[in-house]
Amino acid sequence: MKERIENLYNEDNNIAYKTLLELEAITAESNELYSYFEDLLELLNSEKTFVRVRGFRLICSLAKWDNENKINKNIDIILREFDDDKGTSVRQCLEKINLILMHKIELTEVVEIKIKNLDLSKYKGSMQSLIKQDIDCILK
Repeated sequence: MKERIENLYNEDNNIAYKTLLELEAITAESNELYSYFEDLLELLNSEKTFVRVRGFRLICSLAKWDNENKINKNIDIILREFDDDKGTSVRQCLEKINLILMHKIELTEVVEIKIKNLDLSKYKGSMQSLIKQDIDCILK
């Protein structure tokens, strides 16, 4: 498992993305990845946007297994990913945040406040409207 997590840093996006999908499939079925939570949290410190997004997606996928409230304890670090300058990254994160909202109801308010207050002005017009649509879907 450690090797797979290391693959998330791989310069070859195809390898890293394939690994991400494999790990997301594992988290859908078991809590096998939960003991590596800190390693996934470390992904959020990467200088590379795609690495951070992979970490974010996997952390969201672990929400249903989070019986130790690790997500709750680190929610501010996790939600920082919404401040990314790349709109496509923010959209990927918005797509997965529902997993936290579904399994960690107590975090609803903090997540909603964060996404309601996103500064969309830093994105191109077309991206702004797409992100706004994503946010509106989540807040329904």
